[in-house]
Amino acid sequence: MRYLVLATGAALLLAGSTAFAADDDRPLPPQNAQKLSAIIAKVEQRDGFLYVKEVDWDKDGYTVTYYTADKAKVEITFDPVTAEPK
Repeated sequence: MRYLVLATGAALLLAGSTAFAADDDRPLPPQNAQKLSAIIAKVEQRDGFLYVKEVDWDKDGYTVTYYTADKAKVEITFDPVTAEPK
């Protein structure tokens, strides 16, 4: 029984490590990028801001999806270096 638990744990560990490796192909933010917290702070100060739903990163920058008090969905892509909307 102990070997079954150990083998199952090892299999789960190995399976999980391949999932982390899948993100290695995605580009990283540049060295001089603004902190994500600074970008989120800008979003939080926008008129009607209610909550952030999602933040995604790709080669174009940070895309922030948020909702306003009137339930409108807003998506804005920010330049990672200037933290300004594109």
